[in-house]
Amino acid sequence: MGQYFTNEKLPSNIKKYNCVILGHKFSFFTDNGVFSKDGLDFGSRLLLESIPLEEVGANVLDMGCGYGVLGIIVNKLTSKSVDMVDVNLRALHLAKRNLDENKCSNCRVFESNCYHNIFTKYNTIITNPPIRAGKKIVYDIVMNAKEYLNEPGTLFLVIRKEQGAKSLIFDLEKIYNVSILEKKKGFFVLKCTF
Repeated sequence: MGQYFTNEKLPSNIKKYNCVILGHKFSFFTDNGVFSKDGLDFGSRLLLESIPLEEVGANVLDMGCGYGVLGIIVNKLTSKSVDMVDVNLRALHLAKRNLDENKCSNCRVFESNCYHNIFTKYNTIITNPPIRAGKKIVYDIVMNAKEYLNEPGTLFLVIRKEQGAKSLIFDLEKIYNVSILEKKKGFFVLKCTF
């Protein structure tokens, strides 16, 4: 089985699932070769339920969007402009389909390996970073977010304790003001500002 952060050719097996977040119903198409293909993962749910929506800025970047869960739900709940990027082309195709499925507006989906194709700044960046891609990629996403945030700007992310949350928080605190918004079942939801 290929990893969700690659573009390996896997047989397609598109499925659809429904979920409810903060009282709102959403539907998502998934497929082989994408993260959390069987339904909304606990970390993403916790992140979405912990973000203070009133603090989400006018324009949002969903970094490593997968099939679009974070960006789509934030767009629908806040009506903010959202760009969604990923390196996985199958995931991006699904994200575009899921934008239509959930009747989103003011959203863009495009390919970017971390920040390589990002040429603007955002008020808010959200991410459930691809831990299996390795520490270098995760650190590229979270440490370099500051370069793509307006001042003041906010990075919201979720990370598991067993996947290095404590050392990541220590390193994040060198460049951001870090708040732990939620801790549950070994997951930490972080708010990073500067």
